[in-house]
Amino acid sequence: MIPLPVEPDVAIAPTRDPVSQAIVAVVLIVLFVTLSLEKAHRVLVVTAAAALLLLVSYATPYHLVTFEVAKESIDFNVLVLLMSMMAIVGVIRPTGAFEWAVGRLIRTAGGSPHRLVGLLAGFTAVVSAFADNVTTVIFVVPLAVQLALRLGLAAPALLLPVVMASNIGGTATLIGDPPNILIGSESGLSFLDFLTALTPPVLVIMLGLDLATRWKFRSELAAAHPPSTPVAEPRIADRPLLRASLLISGLVLVGFLTHGITGVPAALPAGLGAVALLVVQDVLYLRRREPTLAERSHGVLRVIERDIEWPTLAFFTFLFVVVGAAVATGLIDQIAAWLHQLIGATERGLGLGPSGTLLFAALLVLWTSGVLSALIDNIPFVVVMLPVIGSLTASLEGPVTALWWALALGACLGGNGTVIGASANVTTVGLAERSGVRIEFGEFARFGVPIAVWSLLVASGYLVVYVKVGAMAAALSMLALLLLGLGVVPAVRRRTAG
Repeated sequence: MIPLPVEPDVAIAPTRDPVSQAIVAVVLIVLFVTLSLEKAHRVLVVTAAAALLLLVSYATPYHLVTFEVAKESIDFNVLVLLMSMMAIVGVIRPTGAFEWAVGRLIRTAGGSPHRLVGLLAGFTAVVSAFADNVTTVIFVVPLAVQLALRLGLAAPALLLPVVMASNIGGTATLIGDPPNILIGSESGLSFLDFLTALTPPVLVIMLGLDLATRWKFRSELAAAHPPSTPVAEPRIADRPLLRASLLISGLVLVGFLTHGITGVPAALPAGLGAVALLVVQDVLYLRRREPTLAERSHGVLRVIERDIEWPTLAFFTFLFVVVGAAVATGLIDQIAAWLHQLIGATERGLGLGPSGTLLFAALLVLWTSGVLSALIDNIPFVVVMLPVIGSLTASLEGPVTALWWALALGACLGGNGTVIGASANVTTVGLAERSGVRIEFGEFARFGVPIAVWSLLVASGYLVVYVKVGAMAAALSMLALLLLGLGVVPAVRRRTAG
């Protein structure tokens, strides 16, 4: 009998020696530094890192990552969920719904700059919780710049609260920010888990953002004036498609809310919803027009070519491969072991019990994530931390879900600290520059760092109650803090208006 050929990739086992781990660690550090410097496109950086690891694996005795390991490392749940949500937003985009909603906000504000800033930030936060925050700022920022010009208002007084709100609002749900999508896929936490656990601190943080905005930009807001002519309200361009989009998006949301019960991955309702919307879009188009060559490119091809951010999906794909090498070589296990040692030494040194140890670990994860996410891209950091947190949850006692919430809160909220801390920040600054408005690194940080610190302090208080008393008590404590803050708002409004 002729023996079957052995797959070369199967025959190669990843090496788990210190040299292999050191090589992967150096590649990760260089990856983080290069991404932070923004000297090359992030897709090129992560692709080069993955290619280097594969080259070393097949050209040297140090087998860091094989094709088999690379394939297993790619999280298709994350990729399909991201792609599907991009497609859904891409179908809704031409209906004019986003522009119409912002126009309604402007009319509701009645020409009051103070009211307008709050409404615009609140709208951005809500939309960012259910659509990715980058897409949200792409719609809101150009309109905010035009509005600032009409009001005679310094554009940063509108733009900075808007971008901060996009990052804060995106923290509240599983689909609002890419780090949460990653965390949800790894931890098995549902959309409803994210919504119920993270919305309470997010509401308190948003209230703090509103008060900080009114205080920081009080002179700019006082000097602004209502436009001499009313702002024209944008119209809905395609009502039938919008109605269908709202119905299907509602069904997708139901799928998100119930996937913890049904066990269906979050990517499935999103994918089915995206396909259904693309079909409805095409059917409605053909009812009004004869099939032509233009018809072939207006719908699914337009969404695929223009609305799905393939560079972002490629970035995630190759990043999974790089982190797969860190897992395969045992580097992640080593990092987890060091973290365990630090937590154990603190536990012994301070005489902490199980809940105290868990709380220390949660606060350590929160503040480390928050600080590093202000300095480097939070997505690769979260991908590296996922298996580390998974190891911690298996070894600590108590409500260990707090560790996942700590990672989500730190990674999403810390990004408000600097321009490079989140993709929405970079996008906002770039769009503003196209409109002739320059927001410098220092100007962003002077407003963003206090907001990030405030956010992490609120998150710390939330985690303390969550670990020590329970999830319900933590949510109620945030509600009490929110009500207390709402009592302060009228006084701040009078001070800033005066």
